[in-house]
Amino acid sequence: MNLFRTSAAVLALTTGLLALPASAEVVPPNASGDPMYTANAPTGYRMAGDVLIARPLLIGATVIGAGLFLVSLPFSALGGNVGEAAHELVGVPAQEAFVRCLGCTISGYRED
Repeated sequence: MNLFRTSAAVLALTTGLLALPASAEVVPPNASGDPMYTANAPTGYRMAGDVLIARPLLIGATVIGAGLFLVSLPFSALGGNVGEAAHELVGVPAQEAFVRCLGCTISGYRED
């Protein structure tokens, strides 16, 4: 096959795949009874993507944020916003990485 035919085949397949309609995700009911978790009801693919991609990136962001916090600590101490800097650079990525349920998009937990 020459280059033109290969390029035409790849273009045709790509165009065909992009023309497919997007299908809506059907959320199965959850047995936990928690309305917050039932609203999210993560699927297996979302959980696998969360474990393999999102959590390692968020843990890396937490480590990088901690390093940036240490570098900016003298300046934030002079400015009087150490707490805000710690929360935004370390706390937010750590909360997303360690508190959010597996596959969920809403972080945190409810305190009743």
